[in-house]
Amino acid sequence: MDKRYFTEEHKLFRDSLKDFLKKEVVPHVDKWEESGTIDRFIWKKFGDMGYLGLTYPAKYGGLELDLLYMVILLEELQKINSLGFAAAIWAHMYLAMTHISKEGDERIKQEYLAPSISGEKVGCLCISEPFAGSDVSGMRTTATKEGGFYVLNGSKTFITNGVYSDYLVVAAKTSPELGNKGISIFVVDRETAGVSASKLNKLGWRASDTGEIAFDNVKIPKENLMGEENKGFPYIMQHFALERLIMGVNAHARAEYALDYAVEYMSERTAFGKKIDQYQALRHKIAERTAEMTMCREFNYSVASRLDKGEYVVKEATMSKLLSTKMADETIYDCLQMLGGYGFMEDYPLARLYRDSRCGPIGGGTSEILKEILSKMIIDKKTYKPALEN
Repeated sequence: MDKRYFTEEHKLFRDSLKDFLKKEVVPHVDKWEESGTIDRFIWKKFGDMGYLGLTYPAKYGGLELDLLYMVILLEELQKINSLGFAAAIWAHMYLAMTHISKEGDERIKQEYLAPSISGEKVGCLCISEPFAGSDVSGMRTTATKEGGFYVLNGSKTFITNGVYSDYLVVAAKTSPELGNKGISIFVVDRETAGVSASKLNKLGWRASDTGEIAFDNVKIPKENLMGEENKGFPYIMQHFALERLIMGVNAHARAEYALDYAVEYMSERTAFGKKIDQYQALRHKIAERTAEMTMCREFNYSVASRLDKGEYVVKEATMSKLLSTKMADETIYDCLQMLGGYGFMEDYPLARLYRDSRCGPIGGGTSEILKEILSKMIIDKKTYKPALEN
């Protein structure tokens, strides 16, 4: 435990969380991976333990803990061999709920944030579209004001929790002629007329329901607008820093899990009369990947600590996601290789981990987009500010 960042209370929380996941989640993982459906009872159990409200206000049932508790939760969720389940949890907690908490008014917080913390409601965040993924400003979904309502039309895709969630946080253009300055954020109940969803068939993250969602003349009460009209783009950009850091933390954690598993396997496997962990080529590969993982982990802890103190770390969070997800894919590839034929078998964890990890450089902004964002910051000296300063 790194005492620069983690206290004894953090350690006790990690130990308790590990026990909870081993008892309540791990026995169900294979079934959820096969069915693509996570049983609803687990959300309530997470809520009862306070896990869904770690960093949220006590007024709504949260624990008001620091972001290092979030880091611990993310790390341990990566080590139960279902990144799909992990994604369902963190997409609810830190994509949907972040917007509800930051931009929702008191009524919205009472109706959506409080039950999200207790595990009674599950949310999803709807930004990506069939023709606009990392290019948020290219979205085509519109919300047209008609009397006391907004009428929503369009579609979203690659939405985690997109099929089975209870509510949707939706970005749409309220003033299309203004481009990215005409986007607004709404909360939409799943049962609202005109909302439909279909599940996508994915390479990995099989336990989570990733959906394509259609909005056909969906009438949303004007009170379900979150924050100011046409301020959606800076809201989204502001929260992207947290999402990117989350995916960076996830990456170093799953790489660490893969390395631990591979090292254990290598200590038991014999070839040509000696354990394979005694062959220099394999030893040096493990050493190299462990060094890279440790560098990413140290950086991610530092960025999380700075974000917790209120610093605007969009540049560092972008670097975290870019480098950590690349490192994780390369590390897991090499760790799978250490298992030989067993690495290719679904009975061993690295086959699933290898598939699941591949989403890292794609979701939450592709690596190619992140490189361009960083290029603008580093070369063009572009600066980004929090939404309230725009």
